[in-house]
Order: sequence, then structure tokens, then C-alpha cells
Amino acid sequence: MFRGIFGKDDVVEHHSNFDVDRETTRSRLAAENWDAPLIVTTNVQLFESLFAARTSRCRKLHNLVNSVIVLDEAQLLPPEFLQPILDTLNLLTTHYGVTVVLSTATQPALNTVKDNFGRTTRKGLNNVREIIADVDRLYADLERVDVKIPDDFNQPTDWQSLATELCQHDSVLAIVNTRKDCRELWELMPKGTLHLSALLCGAHRSAIIADIKEWIKRGEAVRVISTQLVEAGVDLDFPVVYRALAGLDSIAQAAGRCNREGSLTGKGKVVVFVPPKPAPKGLLRFGEDATKDVWHKRPEKPLARELFTRYFNRFLSMPNLDEHDIAGSLKCGSGLEVQFRTAAEKFRLIDDRETQAVFVRYNAESTYLIQQLNQIGPKRDLMRKLQRHAVTIYRYDLNRLLQNGDIKAIENYPDLYAQVGDTLYHKETGLLLAESPILNPSALAF
Repeated sequence: MFRGIFGKDDVVEHHSNFDVDRETTRSRLAAENWDAPLIVTTNVQLFESLFAARTSRCRKLHNLVNSVIVLDEAQLLPPEFLQPILDTLNLLTTHYGVTVVLSTATQPALNTVKDNFGRTTRKGLNNVREIIADVDRLYADLERVDVKIPDDFNQPTDWQSLATELCQHDSVLAIVNTRKDCRELWELMPKGTLHLSALLCGAHRSAIIADIKEWIKRGEAVRVISTQLVEAGVDLDFPVVYRALAGLDSIAQAAGRCNREGSLTGKGKVVVFVPPKPAPKGLLRFGEDATKDVWHKRPEKPLARELFTRYFNRFLSMPNLDEHDIAGSLKCGSGLEVQFRTAAEKFRLIDDRETQAVFVRYNAESTYLIQQLNQIGPKRDLMRKLQRHAVTIYRYDLNRLLQNGDIKAIENYPDLYAQVGDTLYHKETGLLLAESPILNPSALAF
């Protein structure tokens, strides 16, 4: 899309989903140096480069001077890194002529906050202003759904009851909080129901999402059980959406997958339910608790715009916004020492120390790429292609799969792992972990 507007030579893509077959020597060098008028990249690439201590990652940063940085889905900025991120954005806008645009339907509260004693607990962004003339009117004009919230937040809905209710709708999307919940609910649904979770590799997810869009376009019935991966950057349009209780921003993003195009005669239907088990401890639980706090008086409009400031202020008061003391590492001590390398090591938006990517045999292409990896090793272009055929799992799952012989390390490359046989990856639910039974042996992916 951007190339069609600005011209192919003026746009550089620097992200893992870029089609490696379209890469040239010029485009690769431009990506490494951000040497183009328009750079399409990710939050991870941007912020980890800003905090990097290596020349290879820092050499592109001079091109940020006098630039405009558009942060899409700004509510997804990770809370445990939020304070150093805000500090950096303030630095860029104050001293380097940078303009930052926060783009999202659920604008996070990134203002400065002080406690009752006048101490700053969150140093927010400076000189923030709306660029939309009448936000409230636009918000009202785009209201396309009715939202039903639980009558009792202490009364969960069991999966069987929920599955029965979902079956009353020909086309419906149900979004749950964990991949385990996703599988359990999917198993109770009729044949033909689609499953979407991070246990599917990227190529598999893309294929399913493309099918869903095509069926919706043709007006065909489709039922989907998914984790929150569909809540950002996936333009689905269902008449009915069910969402497990979660953060208010997640619920609003889920609602954005209901009557998205405004094509229904009336409004779409969004149903929020209490799942059998609360969200796991951590950010998911913080979000769930903050939503309960905002909704405790049962507002007439559960997604009213004014509720989001209250929600984010409540939500961001829970986690440590500089959990890894990155800001502390970048302060001058008594010896005027700034610990750049320490800060760079701490600033890892995707912490892979507890997880590991495993290359899976989703289809014939996956199998061929794994064979190539075993034969020639991790060449750059090959690894780029393999990223679309990887599933990230926890280390304890990795160790169990290694012991069972389901996966193995690539010879001479002990940090690379791939599926061995054809019995570990299911064509509907993806990678089969300990809690994942083989639902239908004939449904195993090739």
C-alpha cells in the first residue's frame, strides 16, 4: 500500500514479515541504515535500536532527526518498559526535532502522574495534543456495536455452556486469554470451527486469516476461536464477537472486529463473559482487575471514551514501569558513569531467555526449508524465510520435546531447533504440547 502511494524506492521495510524474495542489496543496506523517506518497522526494532550499545544497530539513528514517528496501536507499549520509553520519546521531541504520533482507538494515559505527597510516579509525555478536531463526535459516529457485560463478575461461564451459546450464531468470533483456553473451547465446537493461536506458525495463521476474510467477503458462515492475536492488525468483520474478561483496551480492540465495516442493518453484538479461570497473574490479571474497577458501577456504555483514561491510570498504577531499572542505568552516578551496555542488555522487549523458537513442519515448504537448514546451515535468506515457520515455546516444553525426540537441535548449531517427524504439528491447532492431545491423527500437518 505504501509503495503504491509513495513509490517503491521511497519505502523501506524493516521487519520480520518482509518477503525476503523481494529483497535486494540496495533494500538490505537501506534497511540497515534506515536510508529512505519512509521506514516501515516495528516497536521492537525502533526501541531496541534506541537503547542499543552496538555500532551496527546505532548507525541508523541519525536518520530520526526531524522525523515523524508514528506508533500504531500505542496501547501495546509494554508497561514494564514504559518509563524509559517515555523518557526517550521526550528526549527525541525536545532535542532532535522529532514529532511522535500515537495512533490507536484506545489512547493510553501517558500523562505525568504524582502521588498524594507530590512525588512523580510516572513522568509522562510533554506537550501532547489531539490532532483530531472533534474526537467525541468521531467516537460517536463510529459507534457500531452494543456491548453486554457480565451481570456478576464473580460468576464464570464454563466452556461447555459458552460453546452451546456460540453455536446459536452462524458467524461468530470468540476471543480468549490463553492458548490453552483457546484449544479447550475449540475442542467443544462443531467441526469446521477455526482455531487461531500462537501455537500456529506465522505462515499457518496468515493462511487461516486469509480464508476467514474470503469467507466473510462471500457472506459465508464462519466460527472462529482465537487468542488476542486477532486484536491488532487483523481486519476481521463479524456480526457477533464474544470476549473473555480482560483489559478494557483489549475488549475495545475485540469490539473493533465486530461490524467493522458498518454493513449491518443495526449494531453488532459484543458479549463479554467471565471465563472459567481468571487471567494468569501479571499484566493480563492487572488488565482484568482494572476493567472490573472501571465497570463496577455498570456504565450505560461500557466502552465510553472517558472510561479509558480511568482505566489506564488504574492499570498503569499496578506494574513497575521501569521494572529492569533501565532509567537508573542511564543516569550519571557520582563518577559520571553512564551504563550504556547494561541498559542495552536490560532493554529486551521480547525476552527470549525463557522461550525458544522451534521450526515446524506445517507444510511442504516448511519441510523443505528445514531440510535446507540441516544441509547448509543458517544462511541469512533461509533464516528469514524460516521465521514464518516457527513457533515460540517455553523452555520447559522445549526440554520435554527434546527428551521425547520430537524435535532436535540443528547439527553444529545447538541454539536452532526443528521438528523431526510429522506427528508434532496439527493442521488445525498447530504445535502439540504436553497438554495438547492429538485430536485426529489424520489431521496432522505434512
